[in-house]
Amino acid sequence: MLRPLVRLIWPAVLLLALAAPAAAQSQSFGTVDFDKLSAEAAGWLSSLLAINTTNPPGNELAAAKFISEILQKEGIYAEVIESTPGRGIVIARLRAGAVPDPARALLLLGHTDVVGVDRAKWTAEPFGGTVKDGYVWGRGAIDDKGRLVATLAAFIALKRAGVRLGRDVIFLAEADEEEGGEAGIEFAVRNHWDKIAAGFALNEGGRMFVKDGKVVYVGVQASEKVPVNIEVIASGPAGHASIPRGDNPVVHLAAAVAKIGAYDAPVQLNSVTRRYFEQMATLEDAELAKWTRALLDQPERLQHAAKKLSEANPVWNAMLRNTVAPTMLRAGVRSNVIPSEARATMNIRLLPGESAQKLVEDLKKIVNDPQVRIEIATSLRPTAPPSSLDTDFYRAIEQVTPAFFSGAIVVPQMSTWATDSAQLRLRNVQAYGIIPFPLTEEEIARMHSDDERLPLAAFRKGVEYSYRVIEAFVRAK
Repeated sequence: MLRPLVRLIWPAVLLLALAAPAAAQSQSFGTVDFDKLSAEAAGWLSSLLAINTTNPPGNELAAAKFISEILQKEGIYAEVIESTPGRGIVIARLRAGAVPDPARALLLLGHTDVVGVDRAKWTAEPFGGTVKDGYVWGRGAIDDKGRLVATLAAFIALKRAGVRLGRDVIFLAEADEEEGGEAGIEFAVRNHWDKIAAGFALNEGGRMFVKDGKVVYVGVQASEKVPVNIEVIASGPAGHASIPRGDNPVVHLAAAVAKIGAYDAPVQLNSVTRRYFEQMATLEDAELAKWTRALLDQPERLQHAAKKLSEANPVWNAMLRNTVAPTMLRAGVRSNVIPSEARATMNIRLLPGESAQKLVEDLKKIVNDPQVRIEIATSLRPTAPPSSLDTDFYRAIEQVTPAFFSGAIVVPQMSTWATDSAQLRLRNVQAYGIIPFPLTEEEIARMHSDDERLPLAAFRKGVEYSYRVIEAFVRAK
């Protein structure tokens, strides 16, 4: 049974009624009342946030069943499939005709699992779905339950409005994204591809840039870096801490970490990042625009231009090169014992097509210490080709965006983080990632952090924007 939502929905209705005046100007689109739809979806989101799907262990099956009930209530058949005990996905489809055409279908997907929390640092219950102060609070409000519910609302609105479809629309709520996707997208692709096969997909991965309350651009993820973990291991004889030694593994590890931490890999542009910086040159102030143009058009100034841009924005630095970030340190058993081994885990983010082994060889040369070895531990995602920027779906996003967000442009992005789009791109799916909510830098920074929350006014915008983008692409011409 669905949770009683009256207590949750009415605060949302009141807060949405106080949202930006623009909401009233675009209240309905065809037969869709977005104020009503968004208030209803805010109740779904609140209830979904109250289902603790921290991964590990996941518990996504409970979320899949909850979403299935919403879909079944709308007369949409939804199949819940258990991937491993307690974990699962839900698949639903709106058909354009009697015979499916996977090459034309659009897959709408999002994940129900979330990262963990430190409850002591939250001012609201992280798994309460609390609505207060104009926000819905909870782990996953931004990543990715908020976007998933906005997509769900758009999917249901297509059915309610009786939109005549020119292509099938498939909805997939999947599990295990935060830990690599083995019980989620990997399971779905490997075992149920016939149910989700599509030529196009809309997922997470992009972002919006908001300045002075106005959306300047919508970043659409068309590619992503590849995460790989490595272990840096220093070895040496154990001993009593009262007798310091020059071959202390902790000292050698610390030196190696410092060298690697200071390393900047060579700058490289690909088709997506080149297009991104071309468009950034039209948006940034004169100084940054100058260095952006130098990055693109002046090979002799490329490294210096990259340095200037990297100093201005660490995200740009990560987009321009392979990166290595030390994340975990482990050594010792007692304070008075020199250990025989010290370890550091480092997270590599590779540009698509780059070799982890080649980067490791470069790091070994930089460290240049016979007491230190470097091993590739895990490859967390596959390397996938970028999605094309010359498709009807990408053009639909480009056409809808400036009309909806008053002159905002669409900018392709290569995300520095990983998503489940990689597995789809390996199946020749043109997958794009959008966070449809206009969020400030402070708000987006709460993703994976403490007090994650989503402004209800931004959620309302995201529901309507998601619908308009999807409807523009799938409506029969």
